[in-house]
Amino acid sequence: MNKKAAKYQPTTVAWRFYLVLAVIALVYAGLAARTAYIQVIEPDMLKKQGDMRSLRTASSKVHRGSIVDRNGHELAVSVPVETVWADPKIIMENNALAMVDHWQALADVLDKDVNKIKERVTRNPAKRFVYVERQVSPAMASYIKQLKIPGIHLRKESKRFYPAGEISAHVVGFTNVDDKGIEGVERVYNQLLTGKNGKKRFRKDAKGHRVEVLEDVESKPPQDLTLSIDQRIQALAYQELKGAVKAFKASSGSVVVTNVHSGEILALVNSPSFNPNNRSNTAIHRFRNRAITDFYEPGSTLKPLTALTAMEFGSVEADSIIDTSPGWMRLGGSRVSDPINRGKLSITDILVHSSNMGTTKLALSVPKEYLLDKFFDAGFGENTGTGLIGESSGIMHERRRWSKFELATLSWGHGVAATPLQLARFYSAIANGGIKQPLTILKQQDDNERQNEVLPLASERIFSKANTAKLLPMLEAVVNEHTPLAKVAGYRVGGKTGTAIKAVAGGYGNDYVGLFAGIAPLTQPELAVVVVINEPGGDLYHGGEVAAPVFSRVMKGALRLLNIAPDQSSTTVADANQTKELTNV
Repeated sequence: MNKKAAKYQPTTVAWRFYLVLAVIALVYAGLAARTAYIQVIEPDMLKKQGDMRSLRTASSKVHRGSIVDRNGHELAVSVPVETVWADPKIIMENNALAMVDHWQALADVLDKDVNKIKERVTRNPAKRFVYVERQVSPAMASYIKQLKIPGIHLRKESKRFYPAGEISAHVVGFTNVDDKGIEGVERVYNQLLTGKNGKKRFRKDAKGHRVEVLEDVESKPPQDLTLSIDQRIQALAYQELKGAVKAFKASSGSVVVTNVHSGEILALVNSPSFNPNNRSNTAIHRFRNRAITDFYEPGSTLKPLTALTAMEFGSVEADSIIDTSPGWMRLGGSRVSDPINRGKLSITDILVHSSNMGTTKLALSVPKEYLLDKFFDAGFGENTGTGLIGESSGIMHERRRWSKFELATLSWGHGVAATPLQLARFYSAIANGGIKQPLTILKQQDDNERQNEVLPLASERIFSKANTAKLLPMLEAVVNEHTPLAKVAGYRVGGKTGTAIKAVAGGYGNDYVGLFAGIAPLTQPELAVVVVINEPGGDLYHGGEVAAPVFSRVMKGALRLLNIAPDQSSTTVADANQTKELTNV
């Protein structure tokens, strides 16, 4: 019996053993494959998970730089505000929507519908950030903070404020809700004004302690911008322009004041304007800076250019006499005429009486190419160099063939279109002795270099000093004899009126543009002022009636604000008149 037991061998296959080995092998193979997949094929996933738990970034924001006028008066500043935002996940986890009264109080302070706020923050419960309201005041933010609604948070921001309001709106422009410049100087110099935010990336442990600083970028402070604008003159010009546009029932108007020596724009205003601090319900066309975008036929304000061109060429002298008899002429089947036969006229008389016949004869006395070159040299058909967004170069045709009649109408300022800014640069060139220079909206430094301009346009002599000096008393005679409303007490003033019919498709319409461009004081010119009254709606529409009075008041105020002494001869005359009055008393 024992022998049989000793000889017995188990015959059952050890399949259970092999099954266990196979399962163990598969488990280890799966783990190895998973490990290989994570570490070799997709290693960034674990890094990302780790960074989400330990990596943090702290930002140090900088406020936008200020914009000030040439005297340091603030035109644009950044004020602290806060933004209300929501974390939908936290709101849902804490059942914050059950705080009905608190949500109603939030809606009331934001002046919004409570249901719309709730809908916005619950639309996607998985989101971690939803804007509720941008740029609320610190007082509102303090109230919202006291509501203590789970998931409703505040974030510090800044908002642009414009102390000058509508007076300087077109020059300064404005920013959007993200503090990015989208109009005016705010847009042109957005990068300069913005600066660069700083940031610090670091790793923290489970207790929130910083264990490693990975990146530390210092913030770059923004630069403040100093404009050439004199806010005192700007306010004066806007007040006078706004009053004139209203009084003459005009659709719009513009005034430009320049320093004739530096090319600095001391004032640039348009009416109607807008409030940059509250642009809701403002028509888009009001944002247009008409002084640089809109162009008009300058009319008779360009007759001094024709006269100066003839003197430059040498076809006439300052004391030459031009025979305009019989008061009309035909050029290629078209008629050129004056209202009456003025006979023989000096160049001064041609400008005083704004004679089309006289101006035509001056234009035809020089070669066509020379006349056209002088119009281009004067800056018509090119921008003025300000760099402002939207500046138009006007219209000055470059074509081979010009008929004599076209040259004649060009000499009166027809067939060419210019912006008020271009006209101001031309009169600045007359005032400073014949030098055309770029205009600038930035205050010039002592070294006469522009701020933040890579390739400044060079000044260029376009007229001789002698001939521009001869032209100034002619422009003075225009004011004294023909446009008394442009006079400024105590100062010698020169200028020229212009009245142009607005062009429409296929010809000319029924609307007018009244212009006046002038210089003062003539003894030593300092300022050029251009006034444009667009589409006056009353019985008065000539430049000498609607634009000249605005010029007079703006020029008078600007000269006094800048403490520019009266002309010596004018002072003597004024003193003599005052003495006479006292004697009579």
